Amino acid sequence: MTVRQIILLRHAHAEPPEEGQADAQRPLTDDGQREAASAAAWLKGKGVQPDVVLCSPALRTRQTSAAVVAALGALDVREEPRIYEATPGTLIEVLDDHAEADSVLLIGHNPGLETLVALLTDGTSDTGRGMPTSSIAWLDIDEEAALEPGVASLRHFWWP
Repeated sequence: MTVRQIILLRHAHAEPPEEGQADAQRPLTDDGQREAASAAAWLKGKGVQPDVVLCSPALRTRQTSAAVVAALGALDVREEPRIYEATPGTLIEVLDDHAEADSVLLIGHNPGLETLVALLTDGTSDTGRGMPTSSIAWLDIDEEAALEPGVASLRHFWWP
């Protein structure tokens, strides 16, 4: 059986919004920069080399992605607007659009990520266990399987 890997990374800790600042423009805190570097180092230590990195256009996700690229080297990084404020259904559509990739790293936001993990592993959307900032959920899915409830197994769950 060939396994498809879907690695979900929640962005690192971001600054609270300043007055009049759009949520999508919130940068990482100093702690967030360290969290992102820790997540990137963990991915490197596990030998992750995704075929594609899909990243929300929010500043905090792009900064998290930059830390991953700095650790892993040249990657095919694609900004994907649908990831920002996405439901699990939308995230599945995004992943389905990249079904040809054996390994996908998706950098996004809660609550969509934690709900997606619960849906794909447990088969329900109400059992989310949380995904702290910079956490990583690494899912394995049979290459031939459609992304649907209960189809994935959780290989790793990590947080700083």
